[in-house]
Amino acid sequence: MARVFVSTVIGATPDKVWARLRDFNGLPTWHPAIRESQIENGEPADKVGCIRDFYLQNGDRIREQLLGLSDYDMFCTYSILESPMPLENYVSTFRLTPITDGERTFMEWSAEFDCAPEEEAGLVEGIGTNVFQGGFDSLKRHFGG
Repeated sequence: MARVFVSTVIGATPDKVWARLRDFNGLPTWHPAIRESQIENGEPADKVGCIRDFYLQNGDRIREQLLGLSDYDMFCTYSILESPMPLENYVSTFRLTPITDGERTFMEWSAEFDCAPEEEAGLVEGIGTNVFQGGFDSLKRHFGG
């Protein structure tokens, strides 16, 4: 099983960062790689089990299912149902933690998935850099680093 873990510090309180991230359908508002997104069947974007169907800037389509969302613990867990990436059993979580020394947030984003051994290094690097770090960089530009 492959694992990816990336973390950062964002220059805003967790409440402010969470307000931007908690919408499971809101990827296009904060992640530069996402062109458009919709929740299938008109379900609420915070309903566990809902499915988002979105397109990357390059036109690739991905479908993901919300597995967990907590306003109290400020985390979101989701799985990939369909993707052009050669992986299976992908489950990912991002989580916010307050930094008590100043108005900052520690954010971590992790994933685990299965893939062919020859694909693992490229997928781990691509997900860690393009998806996770790309999202972090966008959030840091928005809130400050």
